[in-house]
Amino acid sequence: MSKRILMIVGDFVEDYEVMVPYQMLLMVGYHVDAVCPGKSTGEFVATAIHDFEGHQTYSEKLGHRFRINANFDQVDESTYDGLVLPGGRAPEYLRLNDRVLQMVRHFHQQQKPIAAICHGPQILSAAGVLQGKQCSAYPAVAYDVTSAGGEFVPAAEGFDNAKIDGHLVTAPAWPAHPAWIRSFLEVLGTSIQHK
Repeated sequence: MSKRILMIVGDFVEDYEVMVPYQMLLMVGYHVDAVCPGKSTGEFVATAIHDFEGHQTYSEKLGHRFRINANFDQVDESTYDGLVLPGGRAPEYLRLNDRVLQMVRHFHQQQKPIAAICHGPQILSAAGVLQGKQCSAYPAVAYDVTSAGGEFVPAAEGFDNAKIDGHLVTAPAWPAHPAWIRSFLEVLGTSIQHK
């Protein structure tokens, strides 16, 4: 039976950070349910494309629409093997949703794999699951990580690093997708063999 992954998203989730992991996890045979508070199966969230173009911070442009394929209100987190929290602007308000925080706490308490990227660790901070944990994130989220008792792991040059700390897999931004997803698969107990 394929592993079941829950992905929590919201409007203006980072385009690459939702599309690419969703497709990569489907590619290796996982069942992925993407849910959003206040939205039902078949509805869409807007995405934002963040890029590094030489400004003091990332730029932001309107991205694609991403289809929700499961109903948030019907989620039973005990039926999932792992959790994915993409970044973008969505985590800043998703972390205010008590049900989202309950779901995150379930995965943490059960030591189920959790993958968070970029601003996704804002949700981990709000859920209170970073105490004593090493966590990578976008640099602007460092304060959230340390305020929640975590140890912030800075981005490598190129933002292509990922950090594993027990069941938690984090990364600073979408350039880290290869390392982040490879690490998440490892923590999920999946290996890819080449012939």
